[in-house]
Amino acid sequence: MKVAILTPTFSRFSGPDRVALNEAVEMAAEGDKVTIITFRTDFDARQLPKNVTVEALGMPKSGLLERIYRLFFFADVAKVNRIVNSLKDYDEVVSFLYPMTIPAKIARQRYGSRLRYVYYDVGVAYPQLFERPTEKAYMKIFAAFTKMTIRNADAAISISNFLSGELKRETGLQSEVKYVKIDTQRFNKGTAARYRKETAAVAKKYGLKKPVLLYVGRISPHKGVHLLLRAFKLIKEKIPAATLVVVGKHTFQKYSRQLQKMAADTGGVVFTGFVPDEELPAYYGSCDVYVTASLWEGFDIPVCESNAVGKPAVAFNVGSHPEVLKKGMLVEAGNVKEFADAVMKTLKQ
Repeated sequence: MKVAILTPTFSRFSGPDRVALNEAVEMAAEGDKVTIITFRTDFDARQLPKNVTVEALGMPKSGLLERIYRLFFFADVAKVNRIVNSLKDYDEVVSFLYPMTIPAKIARQRYGSRLRYVYYDVGVAYPQLFERPTEKAYMKIFAAFTKMTIRNADAAISISNFLSGELKRETGLQSEVKYVKIDTQRFNKGTAARYRKETAAVAKKYGLKKPVLLYVGRISPHKGVHLLLRAFKLIKEKIPAATLVVVGKHTFQKYSRQLQKMAADTGGVVFTGFVPDEELPAYYGSCDVYVTASLWEGFDIPVCESNAVGKPAVAFNVGSHPEVLKKGMLVEAGNVKEFADAVMKTLKQ
């Protein structure tokens, strides 16, 4: 079967893009010929199976212009048609996230039932979780355009029961639930021992002092990193030697500056920036507890990876967390004191 996977970006630091990669690898293993169509990628073609190819179409490099372009991609008629025309000879198109649902929708209308349109639901964070009015408005429009462009999908896949319920309630679409696969070859109970040297190198590089708390993910308002820093400040009052390691790419400059100031006031916080996926086992190995104050999660890969390594996690009781967190504690969303208490209780266990 010839399959096209449409995703706005195909990047190593993005959770949804890792899901797209997993799907491409799985389909290729079954003998399908897969083409990933995206605006931008940082993957090396040599990292992909032979029957998986990537076509990067390009988009503005400026963060602001990129967001505007993605929101109003339908105005780039030439590029939309280019994608639609390229889908003529495919059997199936799998679309991750708006605006790639636009060409998928049009292609399904144009080519009829011979092209199967599958919407891969990785979720859209609630607009109210963002800080600035412009960000809230952007996410509201993004969500509305998503709904408009998935109505004619033949099938849908959601990465959690939480998202499946949301999709059904908001659009009427039924979806198959397919959890994200964790690489158990790298993330398992033997990870700490197997990556002992790398873990020691991480500890030395950042001067980590025990106990170590770890967060991995985007540095974005809806990820609640500001709440995590507030909770960590309470923890530091009880455990002065504690260290918080924050791994992830900064995507909101004003928000990141706010976090840097909070971290400086508290002390003991390390921002590593983006860390390649292959290096993450050493970071999980170095921590005593995984922590996330995210206010919305469609799945949460790092929670699953940390649990697979044998590390407990503390998270807010939101989104998919009740489904995916197997070892650790869930606390009331937004309750910073309860979060701090749960972390300290977990450290004592």
